[in-house]
Amino acid sequence: MTSLWVKICGLTTSEGVQAAIDARVDAVGFVFAPSQRQVTPERAIELARDVPGHIARVAVMLHPTQAQLDAVWSGFRPDVLQTDVEDLSQLVIPDALEVTPVLRRLDLDALLARRILFEAAVSGAGALADWNAAAALAKSTQVILAGGLNAANVAGAVRHVTPFGVDVSSGVERAPGIKDRQRIHEFVHAARTAWTGADR
Repeated sequence: MTSLWVKICGLTTSEGVQAAIDARVDAVGFVFAPSQRQVTPERAIELARDVPGHIARVAVMLHPTQAQLDAVWSGFRPDVLQTDVEDLSQLVIPDALEVTPVLRRLDLDALLARRILFEAAVSGAGALADWNAAAALAKSTQVILAGGLNAANVAGAVRHVTPFGVDVSSGVERAPGIKDRQRIHEFVHAARTAWTGADR
């Protein structure tokens, strides 16, 4: 890996999506769970229309029913499903849909997954995840660190956890659900600069 993997999550406007693309992120996230950032599959299609193929389009869900997952899959066709690890045993997931399980506490059983997202107890609320637990998991699997990250603290998070990637939503907003172009660019720059200088 030549660069830190970065995802901008909770996108609701075309301006935010374009800012993420311009910042050369690796993934963009669209929230289908109840939230100030929730979008419909139809809106996600509109927002993702100009997203290049090398940027993953992530459907972010929380305890979805099979019908909800099926509606997102048939309507939007995301590249990745992101949902809590305990949800996965209840769902029939299309073979073509990659899955990133979400963990909110240290769970060594989840290391069966090639890549996990480690998050705070509540998503999108700006609360920090447990960096020590994330660092322990990062020794054995690819960890995407989320939860309360912003341009001011992401460098410290990268040095502490040594994650595969980082994920941000509220930390690059000027209002709930409204991403700020400058904050996106500052976040990506700070994260990747710290990753380049980290002792891996």
